Amino acid sequence: MKQYKIGVVGTGFIGPVHVEALRRLGMQVAALVDVPLERATERAQQMGIPQAYATLDELLADSSIDVVHITSPNHLHFPHAKAVLEAGKHVICEKPLALSTKESAELVALAKAKGLRNAVNFNLRFYPLVQHARGLVQSGELGDVYIAQGSYLQDWLLFDTDWNWRLEPGQGGDTRAIGDIGSHWLDMLTFITGQKITSVCADFATFLKTRKKPKGPIETFSNKVLTADDYVEQPINTEDYATVMLRFANGSRGVVTASQVSAGRKNRLSYELDCAKSSLAWDSERPNELWIGHRNKANELLLKDPSLLLPQAAQFASYPGGHNEGFPDTFKQLYGEFYRALESDPNAPTLYASFADGHYELQLGEAILQSARESRWVDVATS
Repeated sequence: MKQYKIGVVGTGFIGPVHVEALRRLGMQVAALVDVPLERATERAQQMGIPQAYATLDELLADSSIDVVHITSPNHLHFPHAKAVLEAGKHVICEKPLALSTKESAELVALAKAKGLRNAVNFNLRFYPLVQHARGLVQSGELGDVYIAQGSYLQDWLLFDTDWNWRLEPGQGGDTRAIGDIGSHWLDMLTFITGQKITSVCADFATFLKTRKKPKGPIETFSNKVLTADDYVEQPINTEDYATVMLRFANGSRGVVTASQVSAGRKNRLSYELDCAKSSLAWDSERPNELWIGHRNKANELLLKDPSLLLPQAAQFASYPGGHNEGFPDTFKQLYGEFYRALESDPNAPTLYASFADGHYELQLGEAILQSARESRWVDVATS
């Protein structure tokens, strides 16, 4: 694979994950951006990155940078991605692509006009058994999909002392449980089935009406213990919980629950697909197991093993059977697919989520939010 010089914007929880994955591919992370400069410099030294910048503009002025990974807070994704594209550099952006479909549509159009590669970091597509499930479903081997059901559950916002910038609509967006984690489930199920969701009916709940906001910054999943003097009371206007009924373009039905207040569930995405001939079930807490259900014979439990996977899935399994692969590996596999695509036909289909896919997820999110507010079915926009 050709070597590219890469810049990473943001050094919170997910930025270093990008850096680690890129290094596992042998890629050169040449520069890091964060504010203030002292923080950027410190994190760059910790990760052995040669250059630190305090602004994206400084990074983009560096003509040696080929690709930029955006891992900044949600409200910065649109201006950062737009600036990267205008500078003529390829871009991988954390989800959501933007805070509105107006913004995401602009990014889709700009990327196309510039002829630049673009991706949204829906990394969970790249578990080997998710790729295998996609192959089984889209081959027709399981029959028509009848029902898609599942959830994405976390507990990191269970207490009123739990705080993160994602709780503030101005930084995280108007939806939280759906926008932050439900979007991963929705992307995965549309990816596996190959079917778009056309209509939604949603129910939201905010159980913690106020939270104790720390007076100083804390990092995602840091579990830092604070005292009463460290907080101010803050009203909450985004959902802790959402359940959404779904109608797919081919007539399939579905339902998903997203929660960030489910005690004991640290980060669990699960789904079941009930099809005309067989069913599939997968759980991100047991990512190397795929349950295959039958009516007239014994059910199966497929353990991840490249020699047993469909070819399109086996290419994303780096280790032999019995050697588990997990969350960090999905980033490596996504970026491998992206950087290989830089050297291929720009019109060839890819397995990673493009900006167009990120735009569709925002269309879904806006329809879900409207449905929750109006307590009715809402059609998903198609443009």
